[in-house]
Amino acid sequence: MKMEQTVFIVGLGLIGSSLAVCIKNEHPDITLLGYDAHQETMAIAKQQRIIDDFTEDFEQACLKADIIILAGPVHTTLAYLKQLAGYALKPNVLVTDVGSTKFEIVRYAEQFTFDFIGGHPMAGSHKSGVLAVDKRLFENAYFLFTPARQNDDRVNELQQLYQGTKAKFIELSPTEHDSITGMVSHLPHIIASSLVNQADSFSAEHPRVRQLAAGGFRDVTRIASSDPTMWTDILLSNQTLLVELIDAWQQNMDQVKHWIQNSQKEAIYTFFENAKETRDTLPIHQRGAIPGFYDLFVNVPDHPGVIAEVTSLIAEAKLSLVNVKILETREDIIGILQLSFKNEEDLLAAKNEIEAKTSYHCHMK
Repeated sequence: MKMEQTVFIVGLGLIGSSLAVCIKNEHPDITLLGYDAHQETMAIAKQQRIIDDFTEDFEQACLKADIIILAGPVHTTLAYLKQLAGYALKPNVLVTDVGSTKFEIVRYAEQFTFDFIGGHPMAGSHKSGVLAVDKRLFENAYFLFTPARQNDDRVNELQQLYQGTKAKFIELSPTEHDSITGMVSHLPHIIASSLVNQADSFSAEHPRVRQLAAGGFRDVTRIASSDPTMWTDILLSNQTLLVELIDAWQQNMDQVKHWIQNSQKEAIYTFFENAKETRDTLPIHQRGAIPGFYDLFVNVPDHPGVIAEVTSLIAEAKLSLVNVKILETREDIIGILQLSFKNEEDLLAAKNEIEAKTSYHCHMK
């Protein structure tokens, strides 16, 4: 489908720049204009051909645009929406965003005459900024849409624009979006960060906490390494729902505390059994609200050069590693090498490469 439109992307970080390359790959006839608060970011985006051109005149670019993508945090998006309301935009302009919460933004946008569709690509990376641009960032991830007003034609138009992301499109109400992401993304980030902070305080009295937390504890709390600025913004834009979820979590913990205090063995067993059954039915590598971790565990002998051997095979196959970690190595026994990848495709390719060219057994969790 030929699209000769002007698309204006406001914010050229990881999400904005990655959307830009996906749009251009699928729709080469589109003119991509970019804007960012940092001059250097705009220059890099043009130099790397992520966008066709950038502008320092925000209003003039808005007036030219057929589609405006606000690719920034929630509070920044709200400020831009207020600015857009004062401009003489094209009559049929379509405005969208990429924010992690939707109710506050959509409610605010409803008062304006331009068409607005809330958007949330459920994808991320351990890297940020324009140099982290990744045309495969959204592959097989969920891309959620929450229109301010029911308009199937405009939703379809936006889905067509984003066809190159190869994402899975879902339409939700803003309230349902925030409720679901609050439960399966926002609350887990709060809990993970709380555990890390508690362990940090605990380490003042027990210094070996940091040493012993390097294994499973580090994996369980991996999402606590997220950008604090972004997560402050998310929590403050989803306040009501998160307060309810935290209250429910505290009630659950009070119940567990009561079972422990009263040695209620059956209740404790059922608590863990139900969690195990639910957890075991979840898809292993399907992408969800929290970006997945694609980990390959390789049983390797403890001898010099084994890590270099494995990583060389991965490099020769042109696969990108996110992280390498040794879980266990003791003299004369098998150790476990944990390799983390950006996506399932690289994970499976690495597994096949290692098993085909070595005698090492690989497994995935």
